[in-house]
Amino acid sequence: KGQFMQYPLYVQRDSRSVFRGNFPDFPGAEIAGGSIDELRRNAQHAVEVLYDGSEQLIPGPTYDTSELRGLEQDGSDGIWLFVNINMSRVRSNSVGFQICLNAALLEQVSMTARQRQMTRSGFLTLAVMNELTRNL
Repeated sequence: KGQFMQYPLYVQRDSRSVFRGNFPDFPGAEIAGGSIDELRRNAQHAVEVLYDGSEQLIPGPTYDTSELRGLEQDGSDGIWLFVNINMSRVRSNSVGFQICLNAALLEQVSMTARQRQMTRSGFLTLAVMNELTRNL
């Protein structure tokens, strides 16, 4: 048995009829497959590899559809899928929490995250990791 969480995956088909997907919550996880089913299976493996032996915190899934739509590439014909990820097979832990930010700062975070095709959670996770490693 596992603890499953649904993460949004943006899927596009390339010219060779290969499906490619990216998780805005998991920057760096590269996923491909010859079918949607294969893509879903490969997504679990990609997340496991990304976090294997890592101290990175796993961001919680983004469910805000307006934030997800803002990440879509102009002129793309991609679709959003929610993919079950078995978190018991991923060797890192995440904890959800609430923070308060100045509205202008939050807008800057949102804009920068969109430009990088990331969610706010993914962007803030990377920002915190960068700040922590910088001070070592």
